Amino acid sequence: MKLYTKTGDGGSTGLYGADRVSKAHIRVEAYGTVDELNSAIGLARAASVGQDWAGPLDTDLEDLQNALFDVGADLATRSGGVYEQKLSRIDAQDVAHLEALIDRYQEAAPPFTGFVHPGGTPTAAALHLARTVARRAEREVIRLMQEEEANPQVQVYLNRVSDLLFVMARAANQAAGVEEEAWLVKGRREKHGF
Repeated sequence: MKLYTKTGDGGSTGLYGADRVSKAHIRVEAYGTVDELNSAIGLARAASVGQDWAGPLDTDLEDLQNALFDVGADLATRSGGVYEQKLSRIDAQDVAHLEALIDRYQEAAPPFTGFVHPGGTPTAAALHLARTVARRAEREVIRLMQEEEANPQVQVYLNRVSDLLFVMARAANQAAGVEEEAWLVKGRREKHGF
């Protein structure tokens, strides 16, 4: 079987269930951004290879990557479609699972005292980048829901994903012994000559 099918050469793609839409359709933008998020998480995992403290983080990120394939499938399948019965939609239980992870990682992170610069270790920097992609994916899903029916739990789930990635980045820096840089508001920057 060849990887290329040429079916998308005209600028359309098939949703799960065989109906075709423009590759610029808001639904495709939404699940495409989730795919980008998944790749950004892969980058964070790659940055953590060989780090003694990264084992549990890597396991949780792998689980999250698998879940993001479910999110993409959810977004790629319209309600009432022929393939909907084959799909496991994102639900409140999935959101609760992320909330439990957030709580666990928050215990491993330093106390939150304000905004911090995205960065630190390569792993934390990649997690911060993934967090911003998660926020964009959430915005795309909100736009989708304004135009047509979509699972509202996906938007909530992506909101929690961004929170999880933020606290994972902070915990990764803490585990590596790297201190976060706090945001210096304009008045404080001027005191430092900026």
